[in-house]
Amino acid sequence: MLTRQRKGISFSSDLFIHSRASKMKYSVASIAYLISIAECLSLPPLIPSIPGVTEPLTTNAPPLPILQPKKIGYFWTGAGDKFHKDFLATYSLDDDTFGTLLWVTDVPSSGNDPHHLGPSLDGKTLFGGGLLSLLKTQDTGFYFDTSNPYRPKFLKSNRAVLGSIADEVRAKPDGGFFITYMGSAVGTSPGRLIETDAEFNIIHEYPEDVEGTLNILGEQFSPHGLSIDWEKKLILTSDFVEPITILKPSLGVRHANTLRLWDLDTKKILSTLTIPNGGGIQDVKFIPGNKESAALATAVHLGQVWIIYPLRKDENGNQGVIELLYDLGPKARDTIAIYTDITQDGKYIYLTLTTANHIAALDISDLDNVRRLDDPDEDQPTVGPHYIKVTPDQKHLVVTDYFVQTGEIGIINTPADFKALYIDLNEDGSLNFNRSIDFPKEFASRGGAKPHSSVVFDLTDPEDPKYY
Repeated sequence: MLTRQRKGISFSSDLFIHSRASKMKYSVASIAYLISIAECLSLPPLIPSIPGVTEPLTTNAPPLPILQPKKIGYFWTGAGDKFHKDFLATYSLDDDTFGTLLWVTDVPSSGNDPHHLGPSLDGKTLFGGGLLSLLKTQDTGFYFDTSNPYRPKFLKSNRAVLGSIADEVRAKPDGGFFITYMGSAVGTSPGRLIETDAEFNIIHEYPEDVEGTLNILGEQFSPHGLSIDWEKKLILTSDFVEPITILKPSLGVRHANTLRLWDLDTKKILSTLTIPNGGGIQDVKFIPGNKESAALATAVHLGQVWIIYPLRKDENGNQGVIELLYDLGPKARDTIAIYTDITQDGKYIYLTLTTANHIAALDISDLDNVRRLDDPDEDQPTVGPHYIKVTPDQKHLVVTDYFVQTGEIGIINTPADFKALYIDLNEDGSLNFNRSIDFPKEFASRGGAKPHSSVVFDLTDPEDPKYY
């Protein structure tokens, strides 16, 4: 079938002819959506196959090449009207074609409130979790085949038995993922740490030992943050909120103050670490290259960053020591969410303060002398920033301006402008706001769109592609 190229999207001649004949004008997002539908339908071509006459046109002629940028952004997105299916939007992040929509990949269901997204180590699969899938008794985990990075395909979906409310995800070296599920099967505490095999089947829901089970039954276990030190064989999870308490009727959100330190090999909890009055420990990340395997965690109520030394022991001989590292100031207090990312050299951490409409930057190259690089009083061009990711080349931040909106059924509805920000990083680690992608405008045909998270592929060096 003949194909034509428009704005970097390859689409079939019959769709193009039909759209011209009916004199309809489609947005890029609408065209991509129609393509995805058309490819699923085995419709006959407008030009019939006539032996000896039409083969050169319909079978031998190669399609025109689609746009193939070196840097690709994948955005796990919910339809604004919650009627259209949730989807993965694939965009160019190259300088000359930035913001060009390459492809739209629908999942079979809607209203999942897409949450976090993560790649496998080989870049062939993405996992995306559904925060509110439970409310419609739908699968919670969604997998995408990115073997062709420019045209991802929906691969499969599944759900756990004991856990729900998918949050953070980390790829396993031998294939598969670890995933935090913040709630139980009905959205209460305890949640679970989920493990899949290389075929993305759920094979474990931790803890599975008696002592670990008693641990999570004895104190709120709502794992959100997840970080793994593969060399030192350690896992850290951070407890955020009990999911059911954000829905009506509610006496208020039940926040947690704890983190769990795990042994990677046995998947047993080594210790529970507490940030007094933390009010939701949303995120935790090991500092790349730190000699003590130190990690940073965010306490949302306090507006603070705490440091964990997992190899040290406290005065009672328990493994793991936790200390206050930095107070982000009064504007960071009770900002609903504080999510982070750290540069690969371990020098800088970036933090989104969701309801403060602010992105903070800290120089952590000297942990005894942390320096703030942003002005906390600056009016930044962002509304409701949440998910943040340093690009693989360490030159930019990708930030999505949407956290959670439960509507009439819940008590958390954070303001957002539903944009994906592409922020330049200056040499000193500070921020330079540059470009953005306006999802409500792009996906007006779906009642707008709510991008929650992102993954970036950097294919600049074919011998050393990076997936993050």
